[in-house]
This record gives sequence, structure tokens and C-alpha cells, in this order.
Amino acid sequence: MNLYVSNLGFNTGDEELKNLFLPYGSVSSAKVIMDRVMNKSRGFGFVEMPDDAAAAKAMNELNGTMADGRSIKITEARPREDRPRNKW
Repeated sequence: MNLYVSNLGFNTGDEELKNLFLPYGSVSSAKVIMDRVMNKSRGFGFVEMPDDAAAAKAMNELNGTMADGRSIKITEARPREDRPRNKW
């Protein structure tokens, strides 16, 4: 299951995000999305866990908890929508 994690602290990196979910089971990937220009966290990321039951448990138990001084929000990630690219 792919999870969307929002309201991350700006000091949270990939490894910290992964470590947050590891107590619930195996983590295939954990990625904090970075601003390309500023090279800083955009405050959200994605965690992929191969076991759907473990992912659901992590989502239910971690949603609303504090991480890096912020109350994180976790939902199941939606597929990325196709959108037109800027032509500039």
C-alpha cells in the first residue's frame, strides 16, 4: 500500500520517515518530496509498505501523532493524475 504523509516537519528526511513506519512492518520505500529549486522539504512524502494490513495499522495509529514537532496526517495515496505541463 502506498501512503501519503503530509504536514511533515521541514527537517524530516527519507530515513526519519522510514523509521517512523518500521515498527509496523517492512517499508519498501520512504520518500520526502523536495523543492527542486530550494532543495528543501515540501512538507509531505510517500511511504510504500508491501503488507496492506501493516500499512493500514500504521496509518490508523500514526495519523495525528507528533513527528518533528508537527501533527502528521496520513492517507492512502491516490494515483497521480495526468496534468498538462507548463509550456513556458
